[in-house]
Amino acid sequence: MPQPIARQWTPALIVCLVAAGTILSLSMGLRQSLGLFMEPMVRATGITVATFGFAMALQNLAWGIGQPFMGAVCDRFGGRLVVVIAAALYCAGLYMTASGGHLGLYIGGGLLIGLAVAATSHGVLVGIVSRLAAPAVRATAVSILAAVGSLGTFVVAPAAQVMIDAWSWQGALGGLALLAASMAAGALLFRRGGVDPVASSPAHRVDARSAIAEALANRTFVITTFAFFACGFQLIFIATHLPNFIAICGLPPSVGAEAIALIGICNAVGTLVAGYLCQRWGNRNVLALIYLLRTASVAIFFALPVSVETTLVFAAAMGFLWLSVVPPVSGLINGLFGPANFGALFGVMFMSHQVGAFLGAWLGGLSYQWSGSYSIGWVSLIVVGVLAAMLQLTASDDKARSLRQQ
Repeated sequence: MPQPIARQWTPALIVCLVAAGTILSLSMGLRQSLGLFMEPMVRATGITVATFGFAMALQNLAWGIGQPFMGAVCDRFGGRLVVVIAAALYCAGLYMTASGGHLGLYIGGGLLIGLAVAATSHGVLVGIVSRLAAPAVRATAVSILAAVGSLGTFVVAPAAQVMIDAWSWQGALGGLALLAASMAAGALLFRRGGVDPVASSPAHRVDARSAIAEALANRTFVITTFAFFACGFQLIFIATHLPNFIAICGLPPSVGAEAIALIGICNAVGTLVAGYLCQRWGNRNVLALIYLLRTASVAIFFALPVSVETTLVFAAAMGFLWLSVVPPVSGLINGLFGPANFGALFGVMFMSHQVGAFLGAWLGGLSYQWSGSYSIGWVSLIVVGVLAAMLQLTASDDKARSLRQQ
């Protein structure tokens, strides 16, 4: 007989959720604070804005390419090893970035930090929590983790700015490296195992290569992977170019900062709501709805005159939908294949997201350079979003769990 919901929130799950949420908050907060270093680095070292931007694009690619491998290592050896590796990579990447040279920025700020984020983001941490959570509370636990992960920016970013002002940009990077090192301590709270004896049993465990091969033969998985491209394309275009876009439209820089902060606040609420809806409407339907609502928000914002009010309303809407894809995507993977190989499978799907992220950041800048406006970029967001919503609706329900049944 199934246990009551309250009893399925075991002490091990709660401790793991706290540790994973702290690590995710630190990782995302550190990554999203790097933009604060652009101006002082350009002023002190002579590197260009384009150089810094390309390093961040490399970071997104490294994150996407590294995600399946980090997820597979976590599936095989557990979260402790992966997070400790990530903490070391983060520290090394920040140290190399502080050197101020092109090579240090590309390798440190781009490659190493990208791989570190791959090891401390949703693909790894959601998998750890999923394996400990019973099916009845798994969606709620994942939603809480994704919501908490957006809160680190409100602590790390202001702290980074204070360190830059009080010390120097190099000293501030050193302070961030200390925060990165603390993630290794949080990993000590993880433990191996889970509530699913079939998925956890060595006799039933499917190796990562076989799991990926079977997933790529699954129509729903492939469709969701292609549609996930739109998520990265839309979000990174907005995160990269929204402040410059509203500045061109004559709004003060403070509005851009307020918009980014509003995205973070609303993201926590939206992610929890998405997790709630997934349990009632199904992961496929919620995911398609998110793509549709995002695209409608972009279209309305693009069509209206840009003002403080329209910008903040747009930021709130996008924030509500920002990481709300994590519960339905993770629920779809768990529903199809179970949690045993979640890290590797999410990593494969996330590569599509990061290709979209790279193109969203890069092509957004090219569209402005070629035409003198962002109109081509905004229209591209609308087209890609509509296609993603339509494509996701053609996917099947996530009922079969073939990997678990072998």
